[in-house]
Amino acid sequence: MALVHRRRHPNLRLPEISDHRPRFPVPLPSNIYKQSSSAACDTLAPADFEKLAVLGHGNGGTVYKVRHKVTSTIYALKVNHNDSDPTTRRRTLAEINILRRATDCPNIVKFHGSFEKPTGDIAILMELMDSGSLETALKTNGTFSESKLSEVAREVLNGLSYLHARNIAHRDIKPSNILVNNKNEVKIADFGVSKLMGRTLEACNSYVGTCAYMSPERFDPEVYGGNYNGFSADIWSLGLTLFELYVGHFPFLQSGQRPDWAMLMCAICFSDPPSLPDTASSEFRGFVECCLKKESGERWTAAQLLTHPFLCKEMDSC
Repeated sequence: MALVHRRRHPNLRLPEISDHRPRFPVPLPSNIYKQSSSAACDTLAPADFEKLAVLGHGNGGTVYKVRHKVTSTIYALKVNHNDSDPTTRRRTLAEINILRRATDCPNIVKFHGSFEKPTGDIAILMELMDSGSLETALKTNGTFSESKLSEVAREVLNGLSYLHARNIAHRDIKPSNILVNNKNEVKIADFGVSKLMGRTLEACNSYVGTCAYMSPERFDPEVYGGNYNGFSADIWSLGLTLFELYVGHFPFLQSGQRPDWAMLMCAICFSDPPSLPDTASSEFRGFVECCLKKESGERWTAAQLLTHPFLCKEMDSC
């Protein structure tokens, strides 16, 4: 196994793996801070916003709930710290580029603009998803019913289908990165480790994202399919996410078990995919099995999964 020497310290939060690529100066595109036409004003600056609350932390940044001082519109503002570091800065600019490309998809958190702070940190202005994440919903309300999971899966797959059709791999699908607003709309968030793929299928094997939700081939590409695209890895992560929301804990762990990086890697790569409990319907079981194929080429695509009976059984047509 290629990564055994990079074992992480056990952590109650499922650990993340950083991408260690060569550092080099990153030029700033002249139009990178131009926001979409729906933004609050022609230019954005730190003084335009009042911080109301901290919404969360992750991937080297902090997300705030903010109010635009002129329009009183409420937004989410993600501030990526240490953007003087070339690697971090490059990743932030890539995140902005991807968000701009996906601004018209209803199942992706909407991008409203970005600006640079005097400290060098880059801030990304997005719509506020005021009902939190699926991770929060699981902790607060308990496990999800199949009917609710069907709705969640459909909306996430609509977002993934949109991204994949534009050669974008998210690479960090998990409950905390799927957000809900007060209209019960489900949207994909946090593109901090996403990748714009080339025109041809290519390896997507930099070790970024949350290792617990990584597919087998992301740990060991040579054993599981050689060169692979990142799209099927997103499908694996979605399967684990739905599984977790149904049973209430991460699939490869017992309830209350502490995650360990090496243990998770071995379980994902060498164990059979986890099986849903007997309470699951045959349609849901089949859907998850289509996501959790060990061989990446055998997994259904996002477009194919949108036609699966689990999503279609309650629809008039599909």
